[in-house]
Amino acid sequence: MTIEKKNLLIMWFANFLVAASATMILPFLSLYIDTMGDFSSEYVQKWSGLVFGITFLTAFLVSPIWGRFGDRFGYKPILLITGYGIALCIFLMGFIQSVEGLFILRLLMGIVTGFIPTSLALISSQTPRKTAGRTLGTLQMGTVSGSLLGPLIGGIMADSFGFSYTFIITAVSISIAATLVLVGISEKKNTADKKSKAGYTSKEVIQLIAGHRLLLTVMVLSFLVQMANFSIQPLLALYVGGLTSASNIAFLSGLAFSATGFGNLLATRSWGRLGDAIGYDKVLTLLLILSTIFIVPQALVTELWQLIILRFLFGIAIGGIIPSVTAFIRHSAPVSIQGEVLGYNQSFRFLGNVIGPTFGGIVSGFIGISAVFYVTGGLFLCAFGLLWWSRKQMVQVDRQSA
Repeated sequence: MTIEKKNLLIMWFANFLVAASATMILPFLSLYIDTMGDFSSEYVQKWSGLVFGITFLTAFLVSPIWGRFGDRFGYKPILLITGYGIALCIFLMGFIQSVEGLFILRLLMGIVTGFIPTSLALISSQTPRKTAGRTLGTLQMGTVSGSLLGPLIGGIMADSFGFSYTFIITAVSISIAATLVLVGISEKKNTADKKSKAGYTSKEVIQLIAGHRLLLTVMVLSFLVQMANFSIQPLLALYVGGLTSASNIAFLSGLAFSATGFGNLLATRSWGRLGDAIGYDKVLTLLLILSTIFIVPQALVTELWQLIILRFLFGIAIGGIIPSVTAFIRHSAPVSIQGEVLGYNQSFRFLGNVIGPTFGGIVSGFIGISAVFYVTGGLFLCAFGLLWWSRKQMVQVDRQSA
């Protein structure tokens, strides 16, 4: 087995463990806060939002820094720092006694939340451009698989062992992932890249992104897609409750949520392969159209099975966006600064994670949950229009220069 294939296999399993472990604790964060005192429901809801959001907000600020460190010192050290750092934060959450303490630990966790983006940079740096989409799509399957199983496993463990032990088990799982990287990953050092790294300051990297119209557009697209996707997720259980009179709403809403993930899992590698063949910007254009087509009808469903089918189809469409964006950056950015550029792209995604739930809550509060699907479809349509316009401008520039 080649070093590249071994690294991909190890990072697939490591990302699976990290994604599964990170999502294990999300379903019961609000319940965990409620056990810390005799709080009102308003207090629990307010702090649940703050505790959930602070990790993404902090990660939004520090992601480019981890990317720059990875470009300069290698991606393996960053994987170890972020992996063991996340594990330590989650381990301590199992012993915290106050809401404020939990908030601080989630903030610190945001600072070291860079494992999966760094893994993308590592695998991207060792992958030939012509197969970047397929390879990154394969890696994405590990993350998606973990994200699918994580909430289910976390809920079962919380019911069986209690919250504290679930945090400890989660921390051990992430430590195993970091140890896999420590023992198994062999990072290639490119001496040519070392010389060029000194030629790019952070200011110059930002100027490179801003000066590349299509690259900047793809990053804004990442923000819009995450914002659109996260605007409906916190409301999905309520929406499912309005479609059925069954008592097991938690299970049914989980089924509707997982349908998107299963569609994502089935299609992500195929979209990457198609991007390798015809171009990632073309695939992104198609995916944004399909996402709009499959998200808007979800506002019109009258039965739960209709929603599940549409969520599955939506998952197929959205499944290729992340690997296509990453592969596009692999093609567009110099190898020596790809980690930092991917870090900025990750920051755009984290910003969407923060704004999306708030945006969806505001829209649903004024005009109902169904309206969120229409607005979300509008966001995907805006992203399509922006990408189409940028591609058109780039074609005109190329013709003029020719």
